[in-house]
Formats: sequence, structure tokens, C-alpha cells
Amino acid sequence: MVKQYETVFIATPVLSDVQMKEAVAKYTGFIKENGGEVVYEEDWGLKPMAYPIQHKTSGFYYLIQFKADPTFVAQLETQYHRDERIIRFLTVALDKHAEAYAERRRNNKQAKAAAPAVEEQPAAEEEVKPAEAE
Repeated sequence: MVKQYETVFIATPVLSDVQMKEAVAKYTGFIKENGGEVVYEEDWGLKPMAYPIQHKTSGFYYLIQFKADPTFVAQLETQYHRDERIIRFLTVALDKHAEAYAERRRNNKQAKAAAPAVEEQPAAEEEVKPAEAE
């Protein structure tokens, strides 16, 4: 039985963009190699953490939504444990309500990205003439 999951991991902040992309490619590839399907990915970027972890106060956050067999999650989390670039991770199974919310969120993000950027035109200032005294 295939279920939908969402995993978020925090990578160490000392990684370069190339190293971060390699880490993401490793995990998305691992999901696909083991019969999973990557539904959505989102890079949240470098963010400060609520408390220091391993003497680091920030990290690269990355979200992956995927469909896979329930036994696969343990394998994925083992890979996270073995990777020294990963500081923290969390994987959760999505129920039908969470799946619907995630789909709406994806659609909203894609709609915003697809919409052309509209530049705001400055409003034409009307000249205000002082009222003449009678």
C-alpha cells in the first residue's frame, strides 16, 4: 500500500549551493530508486533555528513530498542518520486532509509563480490649488 509522506530536513549551513543541490539530488534519487514517487519539492533556504543544534544557529531547510511504501520510510531515515550534512529531519505520513491541504498549497505556489509580476504604477498626483479667499 502506497502512502503519501512529507519530509523536511535541515542541512548544515556551511554547505555551498552545489553541495546542497547534491544532497537534495541524493535523497530524491534514493526515493525514486526504491519505488517511490517525488510529488513536490520546495527549497525553504537558509533560516535561523529556534535553538542551536551542534553549535549551529541556522540551516538549509528543504521539503520533499513523496509517495512510497510504508517500509521505505525507515530506510530513508537511516540515510539521514548516516549523512553528516543533515542536522535534523522529520518525516510524517499525510492523511486525506493533509494531502488536500498540501495540494492546495502547491497549486497556490505554482499559480503565484506563473502569474506575471505586475509593476505598480505610481498614482498621478493631482495638483491641489489653494482656495482663494473671497
